[in-house]
Amino acid sequence: MRMESLMHKTLRVSVASLVLSFVALVSAPAEAQKKYDPGATDKEIRVGTVMPVSGSFSEYAAIGKAMAAYFEGVNDNGGVNGRKVRFTNLDGGGDPKRSLEQARKLVEEEQVLLTAGIWGSGPNKAIRPYLNEKKVPQLFVASSEETFNDPAHYPWTMGFMASRRTEGQAYVKAILRMKPAARIAVLASEDEDGTESVTAIRDALGEKAKTMLVKEARFKLSDDAAVDAAVAALKESGADVFLNMAAGRSAARAIRTAYDLGWRPMQLIPSTASSIGAVLEPAGLEKAKGIISNSRSKKWEPEMWRSDAGMRIFVAWMWAYKMDAGYKDGNVVLGYQIADALTQLIRKCGDDLTRANVLKQATSLDLELGMLRDGIRVTTSPTDYRPIKDVFLVRFDGKTWVPLVP
Repeated sequence: MRMESLMHKTLRVSVASLVLSFVALVSAPAEAQKKYDPGATDKEIRVGTVMPVSGSFSEYAAIGKAMAAYFEGVNDNGGVNGRKVRFTNLDGGGDPKRSLEQARKLVEEEQVLLTAGIWGSGPNKAIRPYLNEKKVPQLFVASSEETFNDPAHYPWTMGFMASRRTEGQAYVKAILRMKPAARIAVLASEDEDGTESVTAIRDALGEKAKTMLVKEARFKLSDDAAVDAAVAALKESGADVFLNMAAGRSAARAIRTAYDLGWRPMQLIPSTASSIGAVLEPAGLEKAKGIISNSRSKKWEPEMWRSDAGMRIFVAWMWAYKMDAGYKDGNVVLGYQIADALTQLIRKCGDDLTRANVLKQATSLDLELGMLRDGIRVTTSPTDYRPIKDVFLVRFDGKTWVPLVP
């Protein structure tokens, strides 16, 4: 049976579950004195984000689209504690300077209570000083850099995904188990993201880095020729493990180039490059077969659509709000997860919708999200701004991601 048919059957039995799920999230507010900061009233809560709707990283705009669709579903079922979520998604083009200008617009013109899910390391770093000065929560940023776990210096900024350090440790552990005599080559971008990825891998290898890490190659973002040249140099090193730490279109090009050059190493990619629709399909599904990545999200299989409540609700939402690409695009799942976590956080705030209380609730989370794998929860504390701390390793079988079985 075709995937779409299975999904439609799932949808028919899941609409009731979808409604009940959202109703649970939007139950009546607590009977407490109402407190508001800009962006909150008796009727609405204003939330904003900045996404690369245009530019070289536009595939990640799906995160913001999914967030908008999620909040549409929340509003269709009464809002959160009786208040509708007014969600504003501005285009930063992936550019730090432009993203900062848009963040200013969100605060000063749109009067948002908080921001959530802003995409990218560079844009979030550019925005971070401004939002911390204004004491506006910058929550669940869509970046895996460790720098967004820094409550001592930036108490109003919080990450979401597992960090590159966590990824690097998981990858090195798998490599040492599966190929203890590996010769490792690393591809990374010429920016802080790339540097953090390489540093995480070196730290995880420890003394073994001197013998196992045989080649590093860096490239400038959006420079296709540089990606091709870097992959060719890595192939010539004789490496049998390829840590492809690129993102988006660069990751897709590196996968395709390695395959076309006849290089078939054990290849690993970061979670930010694991979207089937945005990365693996452009690279070529056959060319991506066998690649290893990590996942925080539930996997796609008909049995889970039928048996798992969180998956049934997601599938029903996806079709009801025209997010049909969700089953192939990990960015849609990420946006859904961020919006789910934020909705639960806002519910915890009750009628105290001040920015200080939003931050207080954000730093004491213990949440279950319907699309997170069993065993992974969203947890934070005033000294730990890493909501997701665990990952599962997965392998692409040519069609979907399956658990890694060495």
